[in-house]
Amino acid sequence: MRRPQLEHIIRAAAGITGAPEFVVVGSQAVLGQFPQAPDELLVSVEADVFSLRDPADSDLIDGSIGEGSPFHQTFGYYAHGVSAETASLPAGWRDRLIPIQNPNTGGGTGLCLEVHDLAVSKLVAGREKDMSFLKGLLPHHLARVESRTS
Repeated sequence: MRRPQLEHIIRAAAGITGAPEFVVVGSQAVLGQFPQAPDELLVSVEADVFSLRDPADSDLIDGSIGEGSPFHQTFGYYAHGVSAETASLPAGWRDRLIPIQNPNTGGGTGLCLEVHDLAVSKLVAGREKDMSFLKGLLPHHLARVESRTS
């Protein structure tokens, strides 16, 4: 998925739900901070999003623009409506969200995880695809690893 596709998902989610803001918690959140992220980080065709307005918005998103929907079949990508509890995130993550809001988002705003918060979420999830994503961040210097000595 590329940045224009994520912007399309934000626009569609806002149109479907009427909610103004959506948090992007999956790997595509990298597109908030790095609109031209390397290809190896953009292999997913889904964007994990939730509304700050109402948890029920996730069901509307899944049903309208989710996996297998006409939206997915037409465009080749989709939104996965998730909950705020889907990702394990560090303290203060809300203060570091990166907004995507422009004419392409149609009045909606995507609030993307900051790359280090995204990395923490991926580490906690620990799936093979999460580890591959993390390995893709470091060679491109998109995240820092600080070593601490005792």
